[in-house]
Amino acid sequence: MIGQLRRRDFFVIAEQLGFIMIGIGVVTLLPILVALIYNETDYIAFFLPSVFSIVIGYGLRRLFAGNSKNMRLKHGMMIAALAWLWAAFIGGLILTLATNISFLDGYYESMAAWTGTGMTMFPNVEALPKSILFLRSMEQWIGGLGVVIVVIGILIRPGTAAARLYKSEAREERIRPSIANTVKTIWWIYLFYTAVGIILFILAGMPIFDSINHTMTAIATGGMSVKNDNIGAYHSDMINIVAMIIMILGATSFLVHYRVLKGKLSFIIRDIQFQALIIFTFVFSLLIIVNTNLTSMNAVFNSVSAITTTGFSSQPLNAMVAWPQYAKIMFIGLMLLGGSAGSTVGAIKLIRVITVLKSIYWEIAKIFSPEGSILPRKIADKQVTDAEIKEASSFISIYFVFLFITWIVLVQYGYDALNALFEVCSTQGCVGLSMGITSQTMPQIPQVFLIFNMWIGRLEIIPVLVLLRAAIDIFKR
Repeated sequence: MIGQLRRRDFFVIAEQLGFIMIGIGVVTLLPILVALIYNETDYIAFFLPSVFSIVIGYGLRRLFAGNSKNMRLKHGMMIAALAWLWAAFIGGLILTLATNISFLDGYYESMAAWTGTGMTMFPNVEALPKSILFLRSMEQWIGGLGVVIVVIGILIRPGTAAARLYKSEAREERIRPSIANTVKTIWWIYLFYTAVGIILFILAGMPIFDSINHTMTAIATGGMSVKNDNIGAYHSDMINIVAMIIMILGATSFLVHYRVLKGKLSFIIRDIQFQALIIFTFVFSLLIIVNTNLTSMNAVFNSVSAITTTGFSSQPLNAMVAWPQYAKIMFIGLMLLGGSAGSTVGAIKLIRVITVLKSIYWEIAKIFSPEGSILPRKIADKQVTDAEIKEASSFISIYFVFLFITWIVLVQYGYDALNALFEVCSTQGCVGLSMGITSQTMPQIPQVFLIFNMWIGRLEIIPVLVLLRAAIDIFKR
């Protein structure tokens, strides 16, 4: 009976994973259009991995058709975890074929793109073909919504399977009654803000190609750039301001955007996560300005970049590495917080931080209250359950465990302790700000650990643990 159950589980996973493989293959063919526009001739680098993904996906889809009716949440989580590994694999193959980068470096770069981390292994991104630059930006744009969610919107029909897959990528919010309509609404909001961002960047003086790429990575809170010095390469306060606006939009819940675009403008002001985002940014920026030599623009810009987990930088790498330790610690704090749940951000997310802080307050208040009294537990007029408090506390605990493990590995390899902690917080939070540790000279073991951190950070850990548990069960057999 156990063996039959496991076979059925495999069939369910294989069928839905086939859908996603097809979607990934189609998406990674799109940069060929950019190659044609800019007269680049290396189409094979895109064509072979993309077609390979489509063929394998189609084969799985045909071979295991009809099993989605048996899908449960555990299947969705395993599918999501495998989908991100596969997306990084296909992207890594393309980078390996198109550049002189090794496959592990290409896989790292691709995982950093898809997960919205934004780290790069290329010392000179301006030397890359336009099609590769667009590939990285497009992967971040798709990854900002979620690889699985994009496929739901395009390929998978509404129903139980779509609902399970939607939840598997750490999304709970329903903007519309059905998952299918929720995904479509998110898509329209995403496309609208992408168009607005491109126009704003162009008006601020950024070239069209750069505007398209930077908008895609800003709204996705990804942070990859077509310039070696990132946003700082333009030396423009106006471009910095536009980038901050788009980063904040990307870090705000899609539910809030939906309400605002429906005319309920006050909803964004009353949203507790948006309030926390602005307050934390203001307080941390002020502390950095007062206690370090960073200019006001650099302090505010990089604070917004850190808390929104975008990873855009207003300064070149050597200037960031030379930041005072105080500034690095402040940015680490912001990278741990993250933005709103239900947005494109990584990290812990503000609602969990608020929930845990509130639960501590409630426990203290309970001690001082008369015996037998019942204290209301609400956040933004919403009742908070014991399960929600437990989830937030457990997630934060597990999050720090994985941070600690990789931090120890980096320190063991000789990296400065504070810079290593900064790098790990940035990768697991899917941020992208770097202390220069991420490079082609990085040893393979730390590289593998950081890839793992990006993976679990984007999926919020639990789907990866579910997949690992399943793999252990299979190995034991």
